[in-house]
Amino acid sequence: MAELRPADVVAADLCIGCGGCAGAGAMGWDRVGQLKPERPDAIQGEAFARTCPFSPDAVDENAIADARFPAAPVADTRIGRFEAAYVGHVAEGEFRAGGSSGGMVSWVAAELLRRGLVEGVAHVAPADPDADGRFFGYRLSRSVAEVQAGARSRYYPVELSSVLAEIRAVPGRYAIVGVPCFIKAVHLARAAEPVLAERITHTLGLFCGHMKSARLVDSFAWQLEVPIEDVAAVEYRQKNADRPANWYTAHLTLRDGSARWQDWWHLADGDWGAGYFQNPACDYCDDVVAETADIAFGDAWVEPYSSDGRGTNVVIVRDPALAAIVREAIEGERLTLEPVDADFIANTQAAGLRHRREGLSWRLRHYPPRLPLRKRVAPGGGDLPLRRKWVYRVRRWIARASHRLAWMARATGWHAIYLVPARLALKNYQRLAWPKPK
Repeated sequence: MAELRPADVVAADLCIGCGGCAGAGAMGWDRVGQLKPERPDAIQGEAFARTCPFSPDAVDENAIADARFPAAPVADTRIGRFEAAYVGHVAEGEFRAGGSSGGMVSWVAAELLRRGLVEGVAHVAPADPDADGRFFGYRLSRSVAEVQAGARSRYYPVELSSVLAEIRAVPGRYAIVGVPCFIKAVHLARAAEPVLAERITHTLGLFCGHMKSARLVDSFAWQLEVPIEDVAAVEYRQKNADRPANWYTAHLTLRDGSARWQDWWHLADGDWGAGYFQNPACDYCDDVVAETADIAFGDAWVEPYSSDGRGTNVVIVRDPALAAIVREAIEGERLTLEPVDADFIANTQAAGLRHRREGLSWRLRHYPPRLPLRKRVAPGGGDLPLRRKWVYRVRRWIARASHRLAWMARATGWHAIYLVPARLALKNYQRLAWPKPK
């Protein structure tokens, strides 16, 4: 096989837009609102094939985790190796109130800074759409206040090139927060560059269903009847302690200081599982819970936690030193966490795991990627119930059609080109995925 290039990954719809292959600032928007290398043909070298998270030549998550956590006492095929797992929330300060969930991501990042274990944390924070051309982006925070200002969920394309460039340029110890494929990309980059291996000392993973394109914000604006150029800030999950945590509310702050909002279930694309604006590469990912991260966080999507609007995390701790820090904080009543097992964690992410394992097996059989990916799931799915096969087929169609239709709606200014088919597709998907009992 010829030397793999970023252009090959982009052409195969397998570029997640992580920015690991690009120099600082060398990523740009494609026509459907995904981030891609601006000059993929200009990026050459054998190293790319070993560092792209969707390269067939890169090692898989099992190999990374086996090398990083060889003494982990538990190894589970669904959630990986780990020292301990918990459900709960941060008890101290405003971490829980300030986050989308239980506040654990920001708390761990802040604790690493407070203990002097790192000098900076790379994480996603709001950006200036005028100055930066986007609503969110990665930045390096060097104080607890800066970390807390970046709390909450961001379902928006981001990339690592600028923060990786800063880490290369500025000596120190750093933590990186990211979704599973980004954390994998970081570990692959660490293996290829000794300076990154020395300076990136901690990785904090986020459970992930899939990545959205920037067009989801456009869709919010269209449905809330405001011009996208009037939107100053976006919240995907407006928090309300008086409502269940899984009642998402999209919230837009406008330039004049006013706001518009709507609950997701009233939106044309308001069912996360339907896959609107999903990055195509997500169809070929088999890691839901950031199996290569030192510690990983998700939402506790089981009762009674999903009804608690204050937010609750599930936490998987893989690094022994972090496990000790968490235990000490529990004993000091700074964290309210209860131990749980792998079954509990997997149950909170049942839908995502089914889509990334059972569904991936089916997709590998019926829609094999144009590159021979190394996956931990074999092609199959022939014995799945017919309804389940159609669920996976319709999700794939919605993901791809939403990109095309939103591009047309944006180009013409006729938003119904997207919104009308999107509403119809959602109704049909929900009839298929959630049939009424007979």
